[in-house]
Amino acid sequence: MAATEEILGQFLGDETFPVTWESDVEKDFFWVYDDLHIPHPVSPMFFDIGGWWLSCDHMFRRFGTPFAVDWLAKNVNGYVYTTAVPADPDVRIEGTEYSSRYGARVPRDEAFKDRMGAYLDTVLPVYGEQFADWWRDRLVPEMDRNFAYLESRLDTADTMSLAEAACLLEDAIDVHDRHWKIHWMLNFAQLSATLNLRAAMERIRGAVDEELLGRLQNSASDRNWDSIESLWRMKNEARDDEELQAAFRAGDADAIAAALRETARGRRFIDERITPYQREFGWHAVWSHEFIFPTVREELEPVLDLIRGYLETDYDFPTAIDAMRRDIAAASEEILAGLSGEALEEMRSANATNLRMAPLTPDHHFYIDQGANAHVRLVLMTLGRKLVEAGRLDRPDDVMFLRYNELRMLIGDAEALDARRLVTTRRAEREASTRIRPRNWIGTVTPSQLAFPYLVNWGYPERFHQEQSTDELQVTGIAASPGVVEGIARVVMTVDHFDEVADGDILVCQMTNPAWVVLFTKIAGLVTDTGGTTSHPAVLAREFGIPAVIGTSVATHRIRTGDRIRVDGSKGTVEVLERAATAPAIASAAGAATGATPIGS
Repeated sequence: MAATEEILGQFLGDETFPVTWESDVEKDFFWVYDDLHIPHPVSPMFFDIGGWWLSCDHMFRRFGTPFAVDWLAKNVNGYVYTTAVPADPDVRIEGTEYSSRYGARVPRDEAFKDRMGAYLDTVLPVYGEQFADWWRDRLVPEMDRNFAYLESRLDTADTMSLAEAACLLEDAIDVHDRHWKIHWMLNFAQLSATLNLRAAMERIRGAVDEELLGRLQNSASDRNWDSIESLWRMKNEARDDEELQAAFRAGDADAIAAALRETARGRRFIDERITPYQREFGWHAVWSHEFIFPTVREELEPVLDLIRGYLETDYDFPTAIDAMRRDIAAASEEILAGLSGEALEEMRSANATNLRMAPLTPDHHFYIDQGANAHVRLVLMTLGRKLVEAGRLDRPDDVMFLRYNELRMLIGDAEALDARRLVTTRRAEREASTRIRPRNWIGTVTPSQLAFPYLVNWGYPERFHQEQSTDELQVTGIAASPGVVEGIARVVMTVDHFDEVADGDILVCQMTNPAWVVLFTKIAGLVTDTGGTTSHPAVLAREFGIPAVIGTSVATHRIRTGDRIRVDGSKGTVEVLERAATAPAIASAAGAATGATPIGS
């Protein structure tokens, strides 16, 4: 940070949340808790090889960004905190990549920051205009080939040697690295398209209509909708078949799986419907980034939960997708209404580019955030099974509690380290971390660091300046999806609680990702701890027409399951109208019986 910059805030650690600083320089940086991607304690393996930040230097280098040149991560009390490194030749700060220490990349040229911005301004429009074609014609085929290779090798995992599995891990890491480099290209292309539309709205209309802009960033044709359509078709098949109906009435997902396996019809449904769905759409976990969580590809039960949820609400895909298409068309007409001449053509062109980019938000989750990480996990689990067979580990997922180089040492020599002791210690450390409430940020906050463009995805700077009422019944956040609704709160922290969400509940959670889509067919409102207006929960809430308040930081702490709450997605406020009388079990019944009441929009 500049020596003359105002310090807006500083936290260097205390007895409740101690921080170990590697240098005094680290203290000068604004480190943000990554609750957007990794809200739970991080595993050693993910921190070493899975982090999205590992390829950020490629993004900054490719675009010549004057505002940052590298992105670092720090493990603090088990949680991931990240910070951007400014384009300052005098900065000396260290980071970690693949178990190795390195000096953050900074330009040698002192004039870099002042002169390079013109390059970014010159090339960025090209990405906005052409990236959708690159994505369709070049990048998706490339990523499909990468996945096809990894999956073909995973299909023969039983016959692989330990050494062959080790080589496959390096291939998976290379694929992960490449896909995440594509991710950053896409992010900047979307940024260009969005900024261009915002600029046109402000210039032509005199102001940016955030609600209208949000509607225009929705999509009605992407891999997320493809997945939903596939589930809807399976729901219809189960609904219209007496044997399948009976199986899905058997109880929870484990009971449904057992019931399906007991009949020829059920086994055929698994073989012809569930397994193909897993192979196509199962490359994600309830928390998609972290390797520690099993993927839908590995487990039958999450798919059964999804189908059961669709059966309970009799979800109608054609109606939902048609409503989305019509709303996007209506928003496109609204933004052009009353315009003529050059203003009309400028706005039409800006919106056309924006609409071409909109499907890439869910699609890049499919190919990168979910897909790339899930494939690495599956390869790691293959290695884990080989090491269990060799007597070097006790459980396949023990590999997640080793560092990258520790795993490679263990592959090379069974006596290289006491792997079982390390795994036991680190499992206990991770469990202890779950009892710690991480802070939103640590370090030093200055205006320039708070203005870092990507922080909008976390809901900054709003969350930094946000002031919560001392009244525990009031919660303030970011207005993410318009409308007002009253209903019963359902606090969901893990996938284990998905089946407790009743039709009409208001979902309260830390964050969502595509694995949570099934809940959006049930819920009447959404409140999250984290996220900004372009984050997953905000985009999905707008797509489903659900009022949402996000980036509250405190929702899962102030709101309890069974509370009756009022969510104003237009103002960004949540009010607890009535506290739950007793335990969550009673709240569950209340949620099913009472439901939610729309108040208008």
